[in-house]
Amino acid sequence: MPVQLLSETPSQTAGPYVHIGLALAATGNPPRDQEIWNEMAKADAPGEHILLIGNVYDGSGHLVRDSFLEFWQADGEGRYHTRFDLEQPFNSFGRTATTFEAGEWTLKTVKPGSVKNRAGIPMAPHINVLLFARGINIHLQTRIYFEDETEANANDPVLNLIEWTHRRDTLIARRCEVEGRLAYRFDIHLQGEAETVFFDF
Repeated sequence: MPVQLLSETPSQTAGPYVHIGLALAATGNPPRDQEIWNEMAKADAPGEHILLIGNVYDGSGHLVRDSFLEFWQADGEGRYHTRFDLEQPFNSFGRTATTFEAGEWTLKTVKPGSVKNRAGIPMAPHINVLLFARGINIHLQTRIYFEDETEANANDPVLNLIEWTHRRDTLIARRCEVEGRLAYRFDIHLQGEAETVFFDF
């Protein structure tokens, strides 16, 4: 009997039910006991604790107030944790969403250490990001790098794949402080002159 290949099913945009099902806090609903959310690192997690904040903008410069983001990163030593457990001090996976009021997302984590790519080349500290939002048929993939990792960024094999050097700046989170706490701001632009670089992995 010949093997029949199944065609790819169509994706669907992330509509209002994404928040109701996966971002309860953003909708004002009580969270579940076992919630994967925006605290990837607890207070006792080793490493440099940081706060990531940002907005998502459409091509007209308007806030996208109902986007949903997922993150995957190494810990401060450059190791990925493949087993998710809310009891662990750190998990490599987290989620957040922009708020309907201010349109801002937040993530509590530790600054990731450097990891090597498949060719054994060290990559600059970074966080992988998936973005879901209404009107986007297939989620967008990008990365967050850090502006105070200048030398590592200059040698990063992925950043160096971006031919237009000025476009690399769209992947750099800017260091700041929020209520005396170390933070980085990373705004995502879906279209326009400041469009964030997205990857097709």
